[in-house]
Amino acid sequence: MIETNTSKRNESLLQVFTARHNVTAHNIANADTPNYKKKSVEFQEELRRIVEQGNTDHLNLHRTHPKHFPVSTPGPVVPYRIVENNNTTMNNNGNNVDIDKEMSNLAENQLMYNYMVDRVSGHYKKIKNLLNDLK
Repeated sequence: MIETNTSKRNESLLQVFTARHNVTAHNIANADTPNYKKKSVEFQEELRRIVEQGNTDHLNLHRTHPKHFPVSTPGPVVPYRIVENNNTTMNNNGNNVDIDKEMSNLAENQLMYNYMVDRVSGHYKKIKNLLNDLK
């Protein structure tokens, strides 16, 4: 399969948006659950933290032997983590889910996911057209 750094990054972002969708849907489903604390997906901060610490070994390929083919640096695989927010309370039952905010997050995430799907599928359509033109 023909992949580029951009396509790898975009596919990785699709995984992040899928995780965001699942977490947001879980928050909405538990909006009335007593003492439930909302969760969120963080990836910008996680990526920044890894780069600032200088621990980018898992972001780059390295040659382990001089006779191996040289490798180009791949696009970063976007790391993310799921974080629980225990600092706030929204309702009298100890729950901190704001249903309006979560529905807004869900809609925004869906738009971003659809955009990334178009980007990824567009990349492979270009490759397919290129290969078809070679016939």
